[in-house]
Amino acid sequence: MFTQTSDFLVSTPVPVVMPHPHLPMQFSYPLPYGAIMQDGGVRFVVYSHSATAMRVLLYRRVSDQEPSEIIEFHPQNDRWGDIWNLFVPGLKAGLLYHLQADGPFNPTIGHRFNGRARLIDPYARALAGCFQRSEDGIIRPPKCVVVDDTFDWQGDRHLRRPLAETIIYELHVRGFTKSGSSKVRYPGTYTGVVEKIPYLKALGVTAVELMPIHEFPIFDILGNQPNPANYWGYDSLAFFSPHRGYMIGRKPGDQVRQFKEMVRELHAAGLEVILDVVFNHTAEGNEAGPVLSFKGLENRVYYMLNGDGVYKNFSGCGNTVNGNHPIVREMIFHCLRHWVHNYHIDGFRFDLASILSRDRDGELIPNPPLVEQIAEDPMLADTKIIAEAWDAAGAYQVGAFGTHGKLRWAEWNGRYRDDVRRYWRGDIDMTGRMATRLAGSSDLFQPSGRQPYHSINFITSHDGYTLNDLVSYERKHNEANLEYNQDGENNNYSSNYGMEGFTRRYSIQQLRNRQTKNFMATLFLSQGVPMILAGDEVLRTQKGNNNAWCQDNVTSWFHWKLIDKNAEMLRFVQSLTAFRRRQPNLRRSEFLLGRSNKNGTLADVSWFGSEGTSVNWHKASQSLVCLLGTSGVDDPAARPVLILLHAGQHPQKFIIPAIARSLSWRLFIDTAAPSPGDIYPDADGPPPPFGFAMLLDHHTLRCYVAK
Repeated sequence: MFTQTSDFLVSTPVPVVMPHPHLPMQFSYPLPYGAIMQDGGVRFVVYSHSATAMRVLLYRRVSDQEPSEIIEFHPQNDRWGDIWNLFVPGLKAGLLYHLQADGPFNPTIGHRFNGRARLIDPYARALAGCFQRSEDGIIRPPKCVVVDDTFDWQGDRHLRRPLAETIIYELHVRGFTKSGSSKVRYPGTYTGVVEKIPYLKALGVTAVELMPIHEFPIFDILGNQPNPANYWGYDSLAFFSPHRGYMIGRKPGDQVRQFKEMVRELHAAGLEVILDVVFNHTAEGNEAGPVLSFKGLENRVYYMLNGDGVYKNFSGCGNTVNGNHPIVREMIFHCLRHWVHNYHIDGFRFDLASILSRDRDGELIPNPPLVEQIAEDPMLADTKIIAEAWDAAGAYQVGAFGTHGKLRWAEWNGRYRDDVRRYWRGDIDMTGRMATRLAGSSDLFQPSGRQPYHSINFITSHDGYTLNDLVSYERKHNEANLEYNQDGENNNYSSNYGMEGFTRRYSIQQLRNRQTKNFMATLFLSQGVPMILAGDEVLRTQKGNNNAWCQDNVTSWFHWKLIDKNAEMLRFVQSLTAFRRRQPNLRRSEFLLGRSNKNGTLADVSWFGSEGTSVNWHKASQSLVCLLGTSGVDDPAARPVLILLHAGQHPQKFIIPAIARSLSWRLFIDTAAPSPGDIYPDADGPPPPFGFAMLLDHHTLRCYVAK
């Protein structure tokens, strides 16, 4: 048969187009979108303003190149405004399908309809298979799956842990257990994560933040294994579907059940689940990219375009999702609610979230509707919402993201990362900034009325060096990414301390080990919410690769033998998480004021120089003393904490401030001491030296806790 499009006529052999019976009006309500199971069949609901015809292509098997049946939407009876709405009786869960739409092809005004294209339903609940090889020029993407969302949650509900009490662990589902050293039954899967729950519990974290689990391409559009591979998954195909590549077996749609089982078991262990979501771009790319889904349904609605139809690129990935268009905004809301309601997700981290602050022309606006509505949405009220408050086009909104409404937005604090790195590297004039970051970054978050827990503090994340590499490399080593080492961040505030990469020199190894402990101790002693990158607790290395997005191999995988090899560091981090969870003085919900609310008690925070006197913020110094009192903390478990920091290259004498000498102090941390003297898990180490004077070695953090 012939399929008519706007600009050309193509000849495509297809099965006979089948008519469908029209049901009574009471069954024709057109929402929600997608393929929805109803009594006796499936209802397909699709948005398109400009399409002139719409079809559903049905398949019997994942491997089928051609549909077994094509069903047309009737342009009058099956269209309500811009909603195409078709009920097909007799269809069941597990059905495989694509969409197909006719319409104008005029890229200069934003139309890219292609009546031959097989389209992924934007609301597909699951995908099956991969891109198939093709000889006729037609791209055959993974097939959509009709899903039955019935699941036995066994009474599971959201954990609703306060953000201030949260410790986040960022991990990659596949990379966490893919290594043979993981010794799990199903490596690289959702079930593999379940098998490692005892490790997560022992580590002491309270939430896992999963790198993207929305569907993304496994093969390229020609059906070939891509080189380099798409490992991280920041290339969404279907926002409503869990990634099929992390499931056991190949049963279409079974990833839905397996993902829910993972969430249920993590919740049973007291661990929340936060998703890293990518609503800033898709796998369709720019004007040279394929028509896979959104482009073939309403391109100029779903993407930001220039006046000539060329894609705006605030994401750095070719296209930019038009998040503040009402239709796209509605889709994002449906998606977030879908994950909260159907998957019991506890929160979201929004990748390149500053794009969500751009209007339909790409201009940053002060009160973006999407950002405000996410904060105000009642279905999301119990969830954590976290912004990566920048984008690839120069927007940097750390401390100023989502400051309207209920002040719900927390943020990845990039300034915390940079300032703490620079302080411990020994950069000059960083003492004041270090104090501000330790105290919760009030300079960033207090002006908008937010609190310390709105700062997600981190030293490392998936994007950049691992903690081990941060102290082992001064230059990125990304040659394996096949981009001539031109990708990845150039300014990492790192140091190799004398030799690039691995070394057997004991003095360098000792200093690197000390610095990793300084970073971790700082992170867990700071006000705000700590986040650690999976593997940092056992000193995982990527051999200097700071942009391992395509390294689906041992470069990125968690190497479980490191648990024994670097047991000293693991013990150190476990002790930090345990101390933080039992010490409310480090998890304040209000900013430190530098004063006491009761006569005779220590101020909530006091700052001193190494001489034990009030710090001179104008003096170039690499030494700092922080005294945290319990004022303002109504919890008998709270204890005063004394933190001594020295980032200099030579030893420095410290004197404990006179105001603190009446308390009975016990050592908790000494990063310069060999294990087990580096940390006392019960904060019951030796008292300060007689006379309250001590010598701190170079690059050392020491912490005392009052009994």
